[in-house]
Amino acid sequence: MSGSNVVESGEYTADELLERLREGERLVVRTEVLGNPEELTLRYDGETYYCDTPTTLHKHETAEEMRECMRHYGYVTAA
Repeated sequence: MSGSNVVESGEYTADELLERLREGERLVVRTEVLGNPEELTLRYDGETYYCDTPTTLHKHETAEEMRECMRHYGYVTAA
């Protein structure tokens, strides 16, 4: 697996991030929660998508579930 690549929240669409995850990238998303900077990690092991926040590990079985998670939490652009 490759190292982590840092992206800013809202910098990419969900499809762009999903493509990068399927290519084996581990992505660190920089975002802000309640005015405080936060980083979370997105990854894919070939079967399960993971969104690892400082407080919760979200697991998603499908790309659509991961897409909705990223949209729900505002990690991606609306496009």
